[in-house]
Amino acid sequence: MRSSRARSRAVLSMAATLPLLAGALALGIPNASADSAPGGRDALQGTKPAWATAGADLGATSDSGKVSVRVHLAGRDAKGLAAYAAAVSDPQSASYRKFLSADQAQARFGATQQQIDQVGRWLSSNGLTVTGSNRHYVSATGEVAAAEKAFGTQLRNYRKGGRTYRAPASTASVPAALSDAVLAVSGLDNAPHKSSHDEALPPPDAVFRNSGPFSTYYGSKTASSLPSAYGTKAPYAVKGYTGKQLRAAYGAGRWTGKGVTVAITDAYASPTIAKDAAEYAKRNGDAPYRRGQLTQVLPDDYTRTEECGASGWYGEETLDVEAVHAVAPAADIVYVGGASCYDADLLDSLNKVVDHRLADIVSNSWGDVEANETPDVAAAYDQVFMMGAIEGIGFYFSSGDDGDNVASTGTKQIDVPSNSAWVTSVGGTALAVGKHDKYQWETGWGTLKSSLSEDGKSWDGFPGAYTSGAGGGTSSSVKQPFYQRGVVPDSLARANGKQRMRTAPDIAAVADPNTGFLVGQTQTLPDGSLGYDEYRIGGTSLAAPVIAGVQALAQQAAHGRPLGFANPAIYARYGSKAYHDVTDHPLGPNRDLAVVRVDYANGVDAADGLLTSLRGLGKDASLKAVRGYDDVTGVGTPAAGYVNSYHFPFRRH
Repeated sequence: MRSSRARSRAVLSMAATLPLLAGALALGIPNASADSAPGGRDALQGTKPAWATAGADLGATSDSGKVSVRVHLAGRDAKGLAAYAAAVSDPQSASYRKFLSADQAQARFGATQQQIDQVGRWLSSNGLTVTGSNRHYVSATGEVAAAEKAFGTQLRNYRKGGRTYRAPASTASVPAALSDAVLAVSGLDNAPHKSSHDEALPPPDAVFRNSGPFSTYYGSKTASSLPSAYGTKAPYAVKGYTGKQLRAAYGAGRWTGKGVTVAITDAYASPTIAKDAAEYAKRNGDAPYRRGQLTQVLPDDYTRTEECGASGWYGEETLDVEAVHAVAPAADIVYVGGASCYDADLLDSLNKVVDHRLADIVSNSWGDVEANETPDVAAAYDQVFMMGAIEGIGFYFSSGDDGDNVASTGTKQIDVPSNSAWVTSVGGTALAVGKHDKYQWETGWGTLKSSLSEDGKSWDGFPGAYTSGAGGGTSSSVKQPFYQRGVVPDSLARANGKQRMRTAPDIAAVADPNTGFLVGQTQTLPDGSLGYDEYRIGGTSLAAPVIAGVQALAQQAAHGRPLGFANPAIYARYGSKAYHDVTDHPLGPNRDLAVVRVDYANGVDAADGLLTSLRGLGKDASLKAVRGYDDVTGVGTPAAGYVNSYHFPFRRH
């Protein structure tokens, strides 16, 4: 469990994000030789966090304090795993798409029982109590003094962000005899946390509704009585796109995702998801669900429901399920819920997918800022991504909803886990689908908001203040992966220095809540009863499942063979007709775009009045969508030729 908080990516059409959710996420494999350790011991890089400074030191942690740790297991051949994952993912490799089964992957690269037993005995010999073990980690608890003895460091208290956290005063280490068995340890640095216990899930959140007027497709209804913006009258926002419109925009054609399974990971589980998904499909023209098409894999117990805002995750699951089905109506969907929003539980959900090969494609709409990532769990996350890659499983993560994150954190940075070199980072756009479901254009998602003046004659503060936008930018910790070479311009790759670094996102789809997706969910109505309702929603929480759905179509087009980790194939198509090359000014360099929104002041009905605002499109903080690769939309969005390009060996025309 970690102190910094992961966030789901859904953005309501009121532009309010869901609650901040706990769980730091980190990527990148630690190098045991990077930090020093006493003789006869191997250092575990990054176990002393950057914020554990002398100036923030509040003194030693009490020896009798309690510590819970996970010792993550390295498996048989960590370097071989990375090499094999790259080879099976690279279209230029002779091993491309020669995947292993879950059993084969475990036998070749997984931890051995000897490693598990060896680590367990070592922990016990140092006074810690082993509480559990599996093929991924050995968990243990005990007093601070025992943990200090085991890991060769002192634990001290540090001030960070107005709170007190425990952390190692120096890099943790393990005996050299365990160097081949131990990948990392998590839990030495930690925030105070609530004790775990069985909890019941809370009821759904209060109902949210959109006010009209609406456009039924982009530009169908113009706000002709309201002030002009950018030299013209703006259209009203769409009520919310549906599957038919998204499939047309992203070139679904005849493909349905048949024979493909998409997994979705989030925390908790909506108690009404099956009923809501079926009702939404019925109302909005999607194919009805087959028996067994939507399944769930859930933990035995839930924890930290209040701390994590459990009911806020119901809408996340609902959006993800309904968006995948809308785009890939024949694909099977398995929802794998975490016991909480902490990284240990989310990581367990991802491991379930890989250990049992539950899916071909995994959509994930949660994350945190890169400043909060720590290398202790970094290796564990990358390990599961690489194990998935060799089994033919691809992971798709939303890139974030705060643009360059300066407005929300004061620091320009990207998000995790989408910064990982082993996942597909999905950025966001504002999408215009016109009459007869015709794709018109896209901009990068970035919103400026200005409100209608009291006299109704102007937009106050036009062009308005920044509210949200697709996450993107340059990593400060992950080096540039091979597939980005020659595609990502050095102005981005070297934005943080001479070293070329990982840049996000990789690909994009609709995310702007002002051109968002219509979703249907059971919510708590004003009278306290529960009822199904529909509303427009956006965020890169929408973009990720949309791209997951498109990838399901592509896998079907590829004769059903898994695509695996798709970034090398995605970048191989860069600059071809497979993509819409998205820019912030699709109608010309001097043509800015906006829509008019009318919202209920109370989010439910007109009892407390209406709020009318202008939402500028393509205004993503310091990030710009330009011709070619950019840090808002990556290589672009899928065009009519994208899915079909997987039906035959890809040839650039």
